[in-house]
Amino acid sequence: MSFAPKVERAFDRLMRFTVATLGVLLIAAVCLNFVNVVGRYAFGKAIFGADEIQTYSMVWMAFVGAVVVTWRNAHLRMDVLVLHAPPWLKASLRLIELILMAASAGIVFVQSWKYATQMAAMGRVSDAAAIPMAIPHSAVAVGFGLIALIALWRISQPAAPRDAALAETPP
Repeated sequence: MSFAPKVERAFDRLMRFTVATLGVLLIAAVCLNFVNVVGRYAFGKAIFGADEIQTYSMVWMAFVGAVVVTWRNAHLRMDVLVLHAPPWLKASLRLIELILMAASAGIVFVQSWKYATQMAAMGRVSDAAAIPMAIPHSAVAVGFGLIALIALWRISQPAAPRDAALAETPP
């Protein structure tokens, strides 16, 4: 068995796990918000730091969710003209898109990783919940690092089934 299908299956499993984890995180954030609202308005007691926890949870959901979107090729695109282009042009544009994605995501990964490690080195924590600020800031590094990895993987593959489906399926 070839190495590529194993990697594709591993990414698929990772994405299913990620979607499930993000779903649980969303449910937990909604429950925290509900409990906080009830506590605040019914009992005059709020959960100190709940807003920070919810905000940082949403940051993780956004940046890690972008990884799932990247894996599924579900980005918003202005591709009306590309859909009607000849196959060689579609393939060329897809390669250019992947190269730009890998480069830009790689730059964001490096910069955000540096920033997150600076936050950790300074011992900076959030004001209310005392969450180490390296945690929310590392969401950017994790998300863009995985996006760069996916783009590099796809560049290395001659014609991924997802890319062929993307090129052939009209919106």
